[in-house]
Amino acid sequence: MSRVLIASAEWSYLLSRLRALAPEAFDSQGRVLNLIAREWGNPGHGKPYLSPVDGSQLGALPMLDLATATHAVASAASEAEEWARVDLDTRKERVSACLELLRENHELLALLLTWEIGKPVQQSRVSVERCISGVKWYVENIDSMMEGRKPLGLISNIASWNYPMSVLVHAMLVQVLAGNAVIAKSPTDGGLLALTLSMAFARRCGLPVSLVSGSGGKLSEALVRDPHIACLSFVGGKANGRDIASSLYDRKKRYMLEMEGVNTYGIWRFSDWASLAKQLKKGFEYGKQRCTAYPRFVVERSLVPRFLEMYLPVLASLKVGHPLLGETPESKPPAVDFGPLINSQKVEELHAMMSEAESKGAIPLYKCRLEPDMFLPGQDVSAYLGPCAFLHVPRNCRLYHNEPFGPVDSIVVVDTEEELITEMNVSNGALVASIACDEPVTARRIASELRAFKVGINAVRSRGDREEAFGGIGQSWQGCFVGGAYLVRAVTEGPPGERLFGNFPDYTLLPETR
Repeated sequence: MSRVLIASAEWSYLLSRLRALAPEAFDSQGRVLNLIAREWGNPGHGKPYLSPVDGSQLGALPMLDLATATHAVASAASEAEEWARVDLDTRKERVSACLELLRENHELLALLLTWEIGKPVQQSRVSVERCISGVKWYVENIDSMMEGRKPLGLISNIASWNYPMSVLVHAMLVQVLAGNAVIAKSPTDGGLLALTLSMAFARRCGLPVSLVSGSGGKLSEALVRDPHIACLSFVGGKANGRDIASSLYDRKKRYMLEMEGVNTYGIWRFSDWASLAKQLKKGFEYGKQRCTAYPRFVVERSLVPRFLEMYLPVLASLKVGHPLLGETPESKPPAVDFGPLINSQKVEELHAMMSEAESKGAIPLYKCRLEPDMFLPGQDVSAYLGPCAFLHVPRNCRLYHNEPFGPVDSIVVVDTEEELITEMNVSNGALVASIACDEPVTARRIASELRAFKVGINAVRSRGDREEAFGGIGQSWQGCFVGGAYLVRAVTEGPPGERLFGNFPDYTLLPETR
């Protein structure tokens, strides 16, 4: 059956709506601008900005040099001093006004996300809604959280491309609500235009936000090490996170560094396969391009036949395709489980990891074939990769030790409880882990041995919303934990000698409830 692009999601139409809503964020040539010193300006060096959906060019990233970024940081820091004197009720009113503008343009933001990062429309809508409802919760609860505390100053935000609204914009608005000024770098791989519109709304409401684009390596001297930066919030890969951490340990600077770890799901003395199947199918949302996705399953040997009997049909049931096609131009967005990965380079990287594993003896259990009727005829599908699964990945492979950050699963077979725990702790720290087990006492015992911040029993764990804490163990996280009151504490100063909850070089302090 032939499909066509949904008319209401045509990129030219969305871009015209965006420019009409935020004309100040574009120059006369239609180029996206940076938000520096309270004004939109400086298109920088334009870098082509492509959509993973079909490879089309959406615009250009306004890439800045270090000198301009340093000026942006200094200007934002001066604004922090003014904003810290604004009373909490006024801050709440202005943040609430921004949330109202985001809500009025909920659908536009969701469709921008779909084009920019490839997330299916329904999942994009959820991301926007979580941003709005999450910040609203903070507005309603911030008074008690701020008692006896004062803002730090200027908060720098460097985040990955996968959650520009529900993680990055959410964090920035809460940081502003707590009395800080904020500056953020647009992720190079996706989210530029959704962020631009959100920050245009925030600035219009009188919030002290700045937004810049550029190479992380080139701008790190300004956005990470500049003395005007009081706190750094980073979400990204372990390699970049380690470099940043090493530059912060000897400085009196607050930081939250969320990095990758291999989240594992262990199956031991278990029988509720129908429930597990539902969890695993939902886990493939957005192609597992999430910090809390589970790419590794550690299975008791005697349960392998039943596990595969459940697992392989789940993979076969997944729908992968263009997230904006319908039978007619008036159709609703399709119900795909996931669309493209963030770009074709990511697909090539995963193919290289899989080829290496196979060449060293891994057994390919499943490799999805893309269905032509899920795409436009002749469209670029280089960023698409269906679900894949491997058994017995050798230890000397990247796929064994690294988080793939895509729809590629590894299955490890074990014989003893000790082996199960060892294989689940392969990355020396993770954000989440889960154990599927019919025996509550055994499940709790295993859970207590897992090196993950959150551990689920017969259920997956997620980042969480509102009051739920979030962090990581071992190498998956450095610095303050966030979520609920912990996020506000991370970006404010409390009583002298306060020990913040987090994972630091000299101590780790975990919340009682995770």
